[in-house]
Amino acid sequence: MSTAILSTKPTPETPDVPTGELCPRHVAIIMDGNGRWATERNLPRIDGHRKGADIVRDITTFCREIGIEYLTLYSFSVQNWQRPEEEIAGLMNLLEEYCRDERDTLMSNDIRLTTIGRIDRLPETTRNALEKIGAETANNKSMVLTLAVDYGGREELLQAVVDLASEVEMGKRNASSVDEAAIVEKLSTSTMPDPDLVIRTSGELRVSNFLLWQIAYAELLFTHIYWPDFTREHFAKALWDFANRQRRFGATGEQLSEPGGPKLLALASDFEDHKG
Repeated sequence: MSTAILSTKPTPETPDVPTGELCPRHVAIIMDGNGRWATERNLPRIDGHRKGADIVRDITTFCREIGIEYLTLYSFSVQNWQRPEEEIAGLMNLLEEYCRDERDTLMSNDIRLTTIGRIDRLPETTRNALEKIGAETANNKSMVLTLAVDYGGREELLQAVVDLASEVEMGKRNASSVDEAAIVEKLSTSTMPDPDLVIRTSGELRVSNFLLWQIAYAELLFTHIYWPDFTREHFAKALWDFANRQRRFGATGEQLSEPGGPKLLALASDFEDHKG
């Protein structure tokens, strides 16, 4: 497939970037393939991660330019602690460099940087760098860039359940009051809408413990392209593919094409958000 996008529809080589309602409000990306990209070039794995950091800058600014409001990047999972110590140390150094070097880009583009995950378990210098850039960009309003660092979807859900059980045990809430909205309130993503589109690079066909609750109704797109080779053109093709899908949220295609279809879709979208 020339586009290297795993899709059910032929993708144009140079598709128009969708706008307005056809453009996802929230895109989440599993940035995979950095190490393999480096290995295939006989380079240290950290060089692949460094090249991947350059792609983060380009895709982030592209999202800002085309009006995507939320971009969430899977930067370091809970399971990534199993990697060699040298590689982990290199990744932490890259995170610190990113926080330092990208400040001006984030500020000039009015992008707020936030994190989800257990950043309290990161090295102190890495944690301080993330907290510093988060504070400095806190008042930016045009876009939210979220880095998932030491993050795991199962771990997040487990913590939400523990917190709710504790509130019930202490008499702060009734067990009958625990509903979807209560769970969402305990998630680290409670202030943002659920992802509309999830992209995974490198050809792997799994979500790897990423935003397990939040992506229940997200469109999933997989590409063979390694993250260090992922360009604006690849991203535009992914957005085109998203815009040409029909999001039914449990309804049928026929229902959505009927006169009441738009209202039904709006209700389904409200249900997906669980935010009020």
